[in-house]
Amino acid sequence: MNRKYILILLAAVLAAVSCRNGQKKDEVKENLEAKEMLQGIWVNEETQDPVLQVKGDTIYYADSTSVPVYFCVLGDSLVVRGSRELRYPILKQAPHVFFFANQNGDEVHLIKSESPKEDEGDFKKMPPRPINQGKVIKRDTVVFTDNERYHLYVQVNPTTYKVYKVAYNDDGVEVENVYLDNTVHVSVFHGASKVYSRDFNKKMFSKQVPESFLKQAVLTDVEFGVVDAEGFHFNAVIVTPDDPTNYLVQILITRKGRMSLSLK
Repeated sequence: MNRKYILILLAAVLAAVSCRNGQKKDEVKENLEAKEMLQGIWVNEETQDPVLQVKGDTIYYADSTSVPVYFCVLGDSLVVRGSRELRYPILKQAPHVFFFANQNGDEVHLIKSESPKEDEGDFKKMPPRPINQGKVIKRDTVVFTDNERYHLYVQVNPTTYKVYKVAYNDDGVEVENVYLDNTVHVSVFHGASKVYSRDFNKKMFSKQVPESFLKQAVLTDVEFGVVDAEGFHFNAVIVTPDDPTNYLVQILITRKGRMSLSLK
């Protein structure tokens, strides 16, 4: 074996050893012992209200509309993976005690439930909440303009499309609540002639409403406003569930059946 070959072989061995050492240094193994201690129902230390239930690698929140999330324990952090990854520093953990810091740095003190059978009822998940009670809403309006009669038809249709909204529970922990969106059908008729007909969904308003808001919002309704020289003015109502914030997008339909959108 010549000297050149020995040097190449030695360099390859050193590189492999260095790579393995780097992986070991950067790798953080899952703390299975801490994960096992978390199994069960946990309540707030002061109020005794149920906060979360841990089953396997899933966390369930007491809010019936909150989405269960995957979790693991890496080092001294509780890692929760929903639509995004969150890390909560673990301050203290024992079989019946679990203290951690929420997103604001506030300490959350939980203790293991002493009556898990009674508390388990707080974790029964409800189906996603439909906006507008999950019912089809129909409205017919007759308007006269320039001595002509027009018939306007609006129908709100519930869908199975899920909308996830980020919220914070009483302990300052980020949760995701799930709702059902709607589509809204709008038609305009002049006598028996159809001027315009279309189904609207919230994605159609992406140029008028910020994406960050639209992602967590629901199209609740399209309401008729007025008719004037421009045409028929409707307002699309886009809201964040359980929040007063909303956007009104004007839908203008001309007498020739052309449609345009603008932010009110």
